[in-house]
Amino acid sequence: MAHNTVDPRRVELLLDRPDTEGPVVYWMSRDQRVRHNWALLFARFRAQSMRQPAAVVFTLAPSFAGASPAHYRFMLTGLREVEKDLEKLGIPFFLLFGEPAETLPGFLDEIGAGTLVTDYSPLNISRRWKSAVSQSIVIRFFEVDAHNIVPCRTASGKQEFAARTFRPKITALLGDFLTPFPENNLRQASFPHAPPDWIRAFDSVAGGSGSLPDAWPESGEKAAGARLGTFLANGLRNYADKRNDPNAGTVSHLSPYLHFGQISAQECALCALEADVPATSRQAFHEELIVRRELSDNYCRYNRHYDSYAGIPAWARESLEKHALDARYHLYGESEFAAALTHDGLWNAAQRELLATGTIHGYMRMYWAKKILEWSASPEEAFNTAVALNDRYALDGRDPNGYVGVAWSIGGVHDRPWFERPVFGKVRYMNAAGCARKFDVKSYIRRFSS
Repeated sequence: MAHNTVDPRRVELLLDRPDTEGPVVYWMSRDQRVRHNWALLFARFRAQSMRQPAAVVFTLAPSFAGASPAHYRFMLTGLREVEKDLEKLGIPFFLLFGEPAETLPGFLDEIGAGTLVTDYSPLNISRRWKSAVSQSIVIRFFEVDAHNIVPCRTASGKQEFAARTFRPKITALLGDFLTPFPENNLRQASFPHAPPDWIRAFDSVAGGSGSLPDAWPESGEKAAGARLGTFLANGLRNYADKRNDPNAGTVSHLSPYLHFGQISAQECALCALEADVPATSRQAFHEELIVRRELSDNYCRYNRHYDSYAGIPAWARESLEKHALDARYHLYGESEFAAALTHDGLWNAAQRELLATGTIHGYMRMYWAKKILEWSASPEEAFNTAVALNDRYALDGRDPNGYVGVAWSIGGVHDRPWFERPVFGKVRYMNAAGCARKFDVKSYIRRFSS
């Protein structure tokens, strides 16, 4: 691949129109960073080849399902950093308020844009936005997969059954795609523009520009890079052996940054390759970062019901419905789950971890979702509750990984039928005793006791 191009397999033409003069505009959405961003690189390379300026725009839509004011505050804090980093390159950053189809076409007309570029997401809301925008513009419109190491549509043309069917496909393509990023640090001649109205942005969706919750991570591309460095130095070495122990401190804590696109998964994978750690730990991290994470994008791309009970496999749905009337010895509604008011101290600790830090340790998140299934009036209610709580409280909620995590835990997605039992049917079961064999449960409960 040439130094100043982006692999065409990363790029999809959403709207074919003749090339026209005018700024090449990158509509930033899922990948909110300046470095290691294939969509921004594509926009810059195209702008330079056409001798046009590049610009970046973000549409601040208040309708993203489940997002809380604190989530918006985390996102906007990172975007302010994006604006400053783009300014060093002479690239203007524009912030629009409202639904993309209502604001973006007029903005493109106003600045005389010649090309629109955006980043890739498999989520339905993103597809709707892009479809609506396509119907209201008359310039070429490209989508670039800057989130996956292997572009989602290249990795597989169908919904994969499980990691074991997906892994060989993606592994075969890593040699093509797990490569260093080209640099494009040339400063362009910027054009006049009004600075973003950050005060209005924070007031409109984030309840003001106050500080983030105390236990939340710092937001932004620099903070994400620092977090990666800490993980490589202190956590990756023992990742293979201790990643399922929430007390061990070996997990990466990168999921919020990956969700908001404040760090590139490809850069994380490349840095792990260079780390002086056991091969087993590197392989285990790559399995989660590449295979499992990109399998989630595959599921959401090819299953439009990814965020609902209707999307789970037929075998799991039939099995769960066969046991829908089984006795539940504990029943809770969404509000009781949200307030961590169950009888189970371990589950309550997981929910309190989510409330305090915006994340749940990965192993505990499986337990958390499965117990929602066990203590809900129906499997469909359990699915809806888990999605709602994850989207509302998790920093990495509203994400393919979150939807697939719920679908795996409650609906057997990417899993197989297990021994049949009450309530769960043939969906894999978890209990506190299994957790106690993995880690010191009492210590975890003490950490999140109130």
